Amino acid sequence: MGELDTTTRPQRVESTPGYERWDGNGALGYLTLEAALRAQLAEPPTPARLVVCSRTFPTGSLGYWVRRLAEAGLVALLTATSPRRLPHPDGGEPLTGTNPLAIAVPSSDGAPVVSDVSMGAVTHGDVLAGRARPEELVPFGGPLAHKAFALAVGLQLLVDALDPEDGFGAVLLVARPSSDPVPGLRSLAAGVRLPGSRARS
Repeated sequence: MGELDTTTRPQRVESTPGYERWDGNGALGYLTLEAALRAQLAEPPTPARLVVCSRTFPTGSLGYWVRRLAEAGLVALLTATSPRRLPHPDGGEPLTGTNPLAIAVPSSDGAPVVSDVSMGAVTHGDVLAGRARPEELVPFGGPLAHKAFALAVGLQLLVDALDPEDGFGAVLLVARPSSDPVPGLRSLAAGVRLPGSRARS
């Protein structure tokens, strides 16, 4: 990651009805995602749009971004890469970022379902805050950690393949829903807390 420029702003460098590319242009990744998200809210896709964000780091909790889109009635999927922090489950040097994946689906009952999962057993933030040791930053899953590692690798290569710039990126898929599956699942769950539900006070 290069030096941050506090005077620059993210730029939309490509735009078609089904595709956009944004360049962080030296700004914080938060600002790039904010600009790209506001653009989707201002002109929602018909029916879907792929948004690639170059030089976009750090991004924070991806669930925050997709929740905002779902609250506006849009389905959203977002992933973002980070410095290489996850080794292979068998050990060795880090090969991939923790590469979280967030999915949000709106609902007619007003409460979207928001899934936001990092591929690490702990987060880098946990390590920085002293809540976890650096050696605990491995793919989650214990004896099944190869599954989280495989997903982290796949997401890493997906973003790298779509992002023409050198640096960390993000890929967002945003679409108008054609059905309303959340109320039915919520009814089937019979009170079980679904991902992303707001805590009750």
